[in-house]
Amino acid sequence: MAQSDDTPTRPQRRTVLRQLGLSAGSIGLAALAVQNAQARTSTTDSLEPTGAATLEELTKQIAAAPRRRDFKTVPMILTDSDQWDNQALQALFKYRGGPKQVWDNTDIASPWLNLMRNSANAQIWSWKHPDFIAVSATHGTAHFALYDQMIWDKYKLADWTAGKFKSNSLIDLPPASATDPKNFNDPAGVYSPADNSITVLQRRGMVFVGCHNAIWELTGALIKKNINPDKLSHGAMAAELTNHLIPGAVLSPGVVGTIPELQLAGYHYAK
Repeated sequence: MAQSDDTPTRPQRRTVLRQLGLSAGSIGLAALAVQNAQARTSTTDSLEPTGAATLEELTKQIAAAPRRRDFKTVPMILTDSDQWDNQALQALFKYRGGPKQVWDNTDIASPWLNLMRNSANAQIWSWKHPDFIAVSATHGTAHFALYDQMIWDKYKLADWTAGKFKSNSLIDLPPASATDPKNFNDPAGVYSPADNSITVLQRRGMVFVGCHNAIWELTGALIKKNINPDKLSHGAMAAELTNHLIPGAVLSPGVVGTIPELQLAGYHYAK
């Protein structure tokens, strides 16, 4: 049954025509522009709860924070904040909303996205905390989900998932993502198990933190198995993997070593 408009999760949508500033005399171009804009907003519209002003501000800060993705080579141990997404991490550390939860996610085939989704649903609707935030401290094979499809194809990451993944489907938008978000109790809707997608969870304000150590160690494993089509050095291949993290991912110098920083900032550990 559809929920009323006073539910705490009404997405804040913008009028496409107003954004484009269309004139009445440009109908043909307007139709094409509207289609393009709708295609963009279908994957970027916020699903953050109504009333979550603090979470919305954090999302803007993280989106605006610089991501360096032009590395030529990287060292094993990062020593300078310019080598990771420090500004975005600092925004997470300073977040004034809450409750705040950090998930220690290591297995791509585990129910990690489902657990994060369930946690957010209970916090938002059951406990009435619209500014709740969940952060994924991502490493192990779960970190594969933070690489784009080009890296999956080039380095045959599907072969490392014991046949459970043929591609990085965890960043795809399931059909459930197109359902009416006002109906938050739809068992096949936006907030249901049918919509366990990193992209969707990002739209809900969740943050996926990547791990330089995981990148470095995967690089070593790839080189050991002679999966190195460009014959890159260890540092150069690790740089390439870093440069192909998915949009919105936040690179840390090492996620296991960053979890204590998040805990010091008030994040509750979950696994």
